[in-house]
Amino acid sequence: MLQLSVNLPELREMAKNIPQLGANGVMDLMKLDIKSQATDFINGLMECEFELFLGRDKYERVSGLQISDRILRNGHYQRTFAVKGLGRLNVKVPRDRKGKYQTKVLEPYKRNEASIEEDVAVLYLLGQSTRSLSLISERLLGTKISASKVSECSGRLIESVEKWRSRPLTASFKYLYLDGTNFSMRIDKKIIKVCVLVVIGVDENGVKQVIALQAGDKESAGTWRQLFKDLKVRGLDKRGVKLGIMDGLPGLEKVFREEFPEAKVQRCQVHVARNVMSKVPHNMRQKVADDMRSVFYSDTKKKSLIFFDEFKMKYEKDIPSAVKCLESSLDSTLCYLSFPKEEWISLRTTNPIERLNKEFKRRTKSMEIVAGEASCYNLLAVISLRMEVYWKRHPITFQKSLPWFKSGK
Repeated sequence: MLQLSVNLPELREMAKNIPQLGANGVMDLMKLDIKSQATDFINGLMECEFELFLGRDKYERVSGLQISDRILRNGHYQRTFAVKGLGRLNVKVPRDRKGKYQTKVLEPYKRNEASIEEDVAVLYLLGQSTRSLSLISERLLGTKISASKVSECSGRLIESVEKWRSRPLTASFKYLYLDGTNFSMRIDKKIIKVCVLVVIGVDENGVKQVIALQAGDKESAGTWRQLFKDLKVRGLDKRGVKLGIMDGLPGLEKVFREEFPEAKVQRCQVHVARNVMSKVPHNMRQKVADDMRSVFYSDTKKKSLIFFDEFKMKYEKDIPSAVKCLESSLDSTLCYLSFPKEEWISLRTTNPIERLNKEFKRRTKSMEIVAGEASCYNLLAVISLRMEVYWKRHPITFQKSLPWFKSGK
């Protein structure tokens, strides 16, 4: 382990100069000392590694070997290597006359610590251009990264994201949450709105995963059909899908039923409730909302239908359009009742995918414009993977509160 040596007399002498140095000056001196000791540490480690390779200490003679069989030292060569926060270190790499020694302390042909390139990729992901990253990298990371290196790092990130987006689906997913969200993207030098379709799958253990991120028109039946076909090519078992949870996107429900004939459809209760409430006068909204909760939150479908009959008798004369709106979606909003009771809260609405979309928007708000489709996928993939860490600890049976809407809206 690297240990920093502290020379107390030197520190006492330095302390006398603190008024002239100032806090920033002290920090700069400390970094220079750490940088020097980090260089010595790497050099010393490679010397020890080289001695193990030779099988003898630096000045130890070897007898009994033909000269041609001996591996002899051949000095050192200089190499620069950037360490996060310290900048570039000038290190000395030992070498032998036969060129057989290859250090494992530093990766071959690498000029930067891996975490630097990871940080560059993340900064690029957050919307920094290659030019601006090249300019600010020295101050943020301790070493200047060329624009070509930034492009190389971002290229590897794009490749990794594409592999993740097209990964084989080995798990069985019983529930699918479906939705789409819009982003402003710069495409062909123009700023346009592009929708990204999102599918969250719930496996047999109740754990959610983002299994699809694909640009496309969320109101196009053909786009959704192609997305479902792609999921099946990647391994999604259509017989394993039991339920699709969605809002009222045109054409989606019909296509879903055709592609997953054994599955049922759950319409998001919050979306349906909002549609109903948009047809209700303000002075009646609180009463209508309370009665609609009774319809949605009964513990059996039979009770829900009884409450709806009462709802219909009570309001059909005054607000027939609201009653008709609820009646047309009633069966699909009560579909969750045929599934395990401990999962009901999670199956009533598209709340999980709405939360994910909200996080997408929060993270992209400061960017205003996403630099193209690939950059958008990169950002959404990172957010999705972070959400999956949370979801793994909180399966769908974990949710205990009932999502609803504000009756005053």
